[in-house]
Amino acid sequence: MTAILQALASGLALGAIYGLIALGFNITYATTKTFNFGQGAFLVPGSLVGVSLLLLAAGKPHWGNLAPSEMTLFTYGLATLASVAIVGAIGILLYYCAIKPFVGVGGLNWVLSTIGFGIILQNTALAIWGPASIAVPSPLGNEVYRIAGAGIRPQEVLVAVVAIAVMVGLDFVIRRTRFGKALRAVAFNPQAAAIVGINVEKIVIIAFVISSALAGLAGILIAPITTASVFIGLGVALKAFSAAIVGGLTNARGCVLGGFLLGLIEALVGLWRAEMREITIFLLIIIVLVVRPSGLLGARSVEKI
Repeated sequence: MTAILQALASGLALGAIYGLIALGFNITYATTKTFNFGQGAFLVPGSLVGVSLLLLAAGKPHWGNLAPSEMTLFTYGLATLASVAIVGAIGILLYYCAIKPFVGVGGLNWVLSTIGFGIILQNTALAIWGPASIAVPSPLGNEVYRIAGAGIRPQEVLVAVVAIAVMVGLDFVIRRTRFGKALRAVAFNPQAAAIVGINVEKIVIIAFVISSALAGLAGILIAPITTASVFIGLGVALKAFSAAIVGGLTNARGCVLGGFLLGLIEALVGLWRAEMREITIFLLIIIVLVVRPSGLLGARSVEKI
């Protein structure tokens, strides 16, 4: 029972990361019917830029390691905001370089262009930071709290809380604000949205900024759990995309639900046989696609996002 509780705690933290990135897939798909298949690479600057800012604040080179005494919640919060802003700005570059040239053009050229952009981003980070991983202490300390025998680290709780808060915030923005109405209008019919005065390109750019920023946020949040590295993105993004498929690409709540579900399955199956985790996850995806192609909470039309 203790092992199961431990797996549940770890799975929720991992699922929160999947959910955050899945939200990024959701918002770009809702507005443009495209994905950023280089999304995993955006975790890299998200983690490394934030860590470098923390290192510079501590008077160390950007490739060093932080001591727990050099990390505070205030500096971590500032570094997180700066990292999210920088990675969000990279999302603008992504749109103009890899998405806009193929708008209205048949085919799937944007698939290769986003993959290529991600490769460029990852290798740029490799040239700056090198292949070595950087250990990052948690701003909340490394003490392990015991609940019914299961150990839970404060950073894992922080990740889950942030993921839920972001989901609730985005859900409110999309459903209750003027920007959300504009986003839904663009998602439903961009031509009609343009006729009534909505700047479609501006809405699309904001969507890519938010998507990229969410990946950057996930990168800085996961760094104290896994370390910061140029190689953290691909596997996480693939499972996040799977989470979006399972939960429903057109539903923000479904994407987060899918993230938590996959995180829990991965952790619980890992208790049995570690090599069965990926097999189980992708079997689940196949079953969901057969039984409910729109996902568990997927809407039948983009109007319901």
